[in-house]
Amino acid sequence: MPVTTDIAATYRRPRAVMRRLLAMPPHEGRALAIVMAGCVVVFIGQWPRLAREAHLSGQELNMLLGGALLAWVFMMPLVLYALAFFSHLIQRVFGGAGGGYSSRLALFWAFLASSPLILLHGLVAGFIGPGPGLQLVGLVWIAVFLWFWLSNLREAGWGTS
Repeated sequence: MPVTTDIAATYRRPRAVMRRLLAMPPHEGRALAIVMAGCVVVFIGQWPRLAREAHLSGQELNMLLGGALLAWVFMMPLVLYALAFFSHLIQRVFGGAGGGYSSRLALFWAFLASSPLILLHGLVAGFIGPGPGLQLVGLVWIAVFLWFWLSNLREAGWGTS
């Protein structure tokens, strides 16, 4: 299935999508592509906020975009790999049956599937600015991300089915 169809399906039944992803043969390239796609979407979602910041503060937009590119596309995948490793260790401590690949895939897919809300967050930050609307969208993103991640981990072997 196309990634966009899987993302939309994740908002309805996240465990079913994760089950389908886990049924595919394990391939680290797939996990890397998912995390990189999520990071690129987040980077793109930062553009309206950065344009607003550059306009209001008089900073150079290209410098802000370069910093965001470095942070989101080059550094954040490493942070997410480390977070997936720690979640796998915690999973093992509590008797989870999933492997390292399934833990990585659970986190990476939750990140990519929740990325449309990050795009909305970027739009609100860019056009409306700081305030309750931005905080609400951020809170919704965190809640959806955690829902997807915990559902994915459960499907990947953490806890009972």
